[in-house]
Amino acid sequence: MGSNYKAASRLSDLELTRSDLKTLLKATAKMEESLRKMDNKFEVIDETLLTSSRRVAPLQSLAMATKALETRINRAVTPALALLDNFKLSESIQHKLLELSEKMSTEKSMSKRLKKLVKYVDCVDQLKVSIDCICQEGEPVIQRLQEVVEFLSRTKATDQYRTHRLRETLVTLKALYETEVDAMRFEGLLDEALLNLQDEYESILEQIRHRNVVELQAADKDDGGDEMVIMGSDLGTELEVELLRRISQTLAADDCLDICIDIYVKVRYKRVAKALMRLNPEYLKSHTTEEIDEMPWESLETAITLWIQHFELAVKAVLVSEKKLCEQVLGGIMEGLIWPECFAKIADKIMAVFFRFGEGVARSSKEPQKLFKLLDMFDSLEKLKPGFSEVFDGESGADICIRFRELEKLLIHASSKVFWEFGLQIEGSSDGLPPPPDGSVPKIVRYAVNYLKYLATENYSVAMAKVLRTEQIWKAGILSKPETDENLLRDAICNIMEALQRNVEAKRSGYNNNSRENLGISIPLPHVFAMNTYWYIYMRTRNTELGKLLGDQYLKKNYKVVAEESAYMYQKQAWVPLVRILEQDDLEKQSKEARVGLVRLKIEAFMKGLDDISKRHKGFCVIPEVDLRQQIRSATVKLVIPAYTEFLNSFSAALQGKSYLSPESVQEVLGQVFDDGDGKLKRRGSRDRTGGGSSGMNGRIKEFRRSRSNTSDS
Repeated sequence: MGSNYKAASRLSDLELTRSDLKTLLKATAKMEESLRKMDNKFEVIDETLLTSSRRVAPLQSLAMATKALETRINRAVTPALALLDNFKLSESIQHKLLELSEKMSTEKSMSKRLKKLVKYVDCVDQLKVSIDCICQEGEPVIQRLQEVVEFLSRTKATDQYRTHRLRETLVTLKALYETEVDAMRFEGLLDEALLNLQDEYESILEQIRHRNVVELQAADKDDGGDEMVIMGSDLGTELEVELLRRISQTLAADDCLDICIDIYVKVRYKRVAKALMRLNPEYLKSHTTEEIDEMPWESLETAITLWIQHFELAVKAVLVSEKKLCEQVLGGIMEGLIWPECFAKIADKIMAVFFRFGEGVARSSKEPQKLFKLLDMFDSLEKLKPGFSEVFDGESGADICIRFRELEKLLIHASSKVFWEFGLQIEGSSDGLPPPPDGSVPKIVRYAVNYLKYLATENYSVAMAKVLRTEQIWKAGILSKPETDENLLRDAICNIMEALQRNVEAKRSGYNNNSRENLGISIPLPHVFAMNTYWYIYMRTRNTELGKLLGDQYLKKNYKVVAEESAYMYQKQAWVPLVRILEQDDLEKQSKEARVGLVRLKIEAFMKGLDDISKRHKGFCVIPEVDLRQQIRSATVKLVIPAYTEFLNSFSAALQGKSYLSPESVQEVLGQVFDDGDGKLKRRGSRDRTGGGSSGMNGRIKEFRRSRSNTSDS
């Protein structure tokens, strides 16, 4: 029974399945019919679309051609419209320029005028840009427009009316471009505006002036500093400098750079020259060697002093300010390559005048007195050198720096040559004068001593030593090891002193030694001359910078000792013969009557000899140094008075009845001899002949000799 139930259930399922299949088959048949009908409809639509496509295809081609034509026309017309706009803008800017130009011409306030000038420069720049655009775009625009017109004419893509209008526009634009552009660039308002800017540029440059250099010179003197201090000041106001910078850039952009540079250099050179002319440098007109040699020494000395001051002032004040202004105005042109050359052109003209004078002085005749001014010039250049190199740096300033160094070389050579030629002149007795007839110090010795004393001062010793060292390096090579500055200067001055000593000895030997003699009494002028001269050198040199440089031992050995030896020889030859007249050895052998006569002869011979030597001293012998004269007088008194006193005391009886000078009177006569007295002997009565005073005067010539030896050892 169970199996029957299962069979019946399966049968029922199969029947349901069969029923579903029948339904599905019917639905499939209907769908197939629907698809067939739909396929028929698609075929109809496809035929319709094909027909429509055949009808629309010409219109589509026409639309694409129209679009391409529109694009081509727009490519030509749009730039043309922009070109026309630039023409309109250019015309507008030109009207504005004319208005600003009129306002500037009537403006009296300088500050307001400069502000309007700023706007004027802006308009010029705008006009330049507008004209440049027209020039750059004009030909391509006309070319494109012409191509479109030719295309439309050839293809007849549009109606003839539109083609004709486009052709007329092309002709008008082409004619406008060809006639107006060149005029706008070279003959129009832009050219006039550039000329106006050049005038304004020159005017502003002319108005910018330097401070009063005379006041600067006075301020620099008050400072009194040795080192160079850059004291250049700002030139012009900020607005003036900005305007000059803008105008320079505008002119450079408009192919007027050469004109701009010419104006700048010309005007600023004049301003610098006028600033320095306030110092009244008339001396700079004399610059050749012949003109320098013809100048009186006082004038040349003043000119060199002014040259030193003006040279320094020109560099550290005037040209420093010019350099700063030049950089501010022209620094933005060509990446800063122009302004150094412009500054160099200005400075070169100014410095050339100073260099020319300095070179003329250095090449002029080598007179001894020029040494100190040459050293002043050299020392001033040495102090200027660091700042000078800073002001004239770079390639543009190379020529000026080279000329600066050449001037230094000339001054070194000139200073050295003057110094050594001075020594040669001294040694060669180039003064051409005979020895002084009175045994006084010759002028050349006085001149040479004062000359070397001045050279050894701090003001000149450093510069002279530097000159000598530089000369030595040039001769021996830069790798040589020169002596210290002090040794170089000492050796050089010692050479001059030795030349001076040879000069003195030559003059000393020039005395003919034929002085008038009486009873063996004469004035030894060679010894007087040597005594005066060497004592003068010693006394004028010690306790000075020259004495410190030479050394105390050098001075004593070469001058003091020689002077003392000459003084001893003077005493020996001038006064010892007078004293020998009073010797008593030959009187002891005589009879009483003969002794009286001989005593009187001796005393008369002594008086005559004293009178004679007194007169000769007055007329032929001079001891100008007070201290030396006092020493010689003291030694002479010690030599003569004791001998005379002893003679009077020994033979007073034989001298009765006649009046003779007392020792005090003789001492007074000796005092007059060495004090430039009249030297006349005055007789006194017999009661004065044996007066006192002999007790303190027992010195002899030996004492003077001992004094000499003691002094030389001190």
